[in-house]
Amino acid sequence: MRYLTTSEVAERYRTAESTVRYWRQIEKGPRGIKIGKRVLYAESELLRYERALSDGRDEWGLAS
Repeated sequence: MRYLTTSEVAERYRTAESTVRYWRQIEKGPRGIKIGKRVLYAESELLRYERALSDGRDEWGLAS
């Protein structure tokens, strides 16, 4: 399984790292896991998040 850093997730969604950290703080967006001091995001979780948004299932409250 491939894991992405907060920076890589921000780049993937063309947003700021602070936005990705905010999503995590308010428990919205793709779910990250903390390993040591780092937060990593499983690529499978990002794909699940993207499928939910494309299917109109806005479980995180982020779709426009």
